[in-house]
Amino acid sequence: MKIAVCISHVPDTATNIKIGEDGKSINPTDVTYIINPYDEIAVEEALKTKEKVGGEVVAISLGTDANKDSIRKALAMGVDSAVLLKDENFRDSFGLAKALAEEIKAQEAELVFFGKQAVDFDNSITGQLTAELLGYNCVSVVVDFNLDGNKITAEREIEGGKEVVETTLPAVITAQKGLNEPRYASLKGIMAAKRKTIEEKEAVSSESKIEILQMKKPQGKQAGKILGSDASAVPELVRLLKEEAKVI
Repeated sequence: MKIAVCISHVPDTATNIKIGEDGKSINPTDVTYIINPYDEIAVEEALKTKEKVGGEVVAISLGTDANKDSIRKALAMGVDSAVLLKDENFRDSFGLAKALAEEIKAQEAELVFFGKQAVDFDNSITGQLTAELLGYNCVSVVVDFNLDGNKITAEREIEGGKEVVETTLPAVITAQKGLNEPRYASLKGIMAAKRKTIEEKEAVSSESKIEILQMKKPQGKQAGKILGSDASAVPELVRLLKEEAKVI
């Protein structure tokens, strides 16, 4: 079986992000990039599935040469091969899904894993869009996965609980925290990753359906107020909660 796992190269959530001079993008200076954490979970589940049913796992990423760092991480974890779809330009989720779908078709992958979202734009729709373009079944925010022959049983998170669904291959699965614990790359895996070839292709063109007009940081928190240290401060506290905070 051919299994594909799609990975994003994203800023580390601990990095101090600065808005670029154009006001529409981030300034990459001094920004540390990593493999998207949810995609690590997707990589682990792809590898576990391969170990159970056999086959091979291919990692697919869209972006610049910088993405190779995250691709190498996936290869070091045990992914068999990788494809970098080259594109220097910004893509919305639809444009990204279109390019990924074309490559998944070319790879003839029956099972595709995504992280449930990328931690940079947090759109949480690329996996679902890719499934629609492919005509594949899709189960999102999966926290438990089992493949038995052609049948998939998956547990997914919903508002206020979980649900268990069944579907069949071909399918796209988007991974949520709790699905597994991603393995660490071994020294053997890291050395092997250096010998694996990353195939480079030009990503199919796609017109973005959205435009970023402005990026800005959230407003800083207002300074707190100390109204008093005894019961005499209660009336003023109630007034402020009513008139300023408007929570009562």
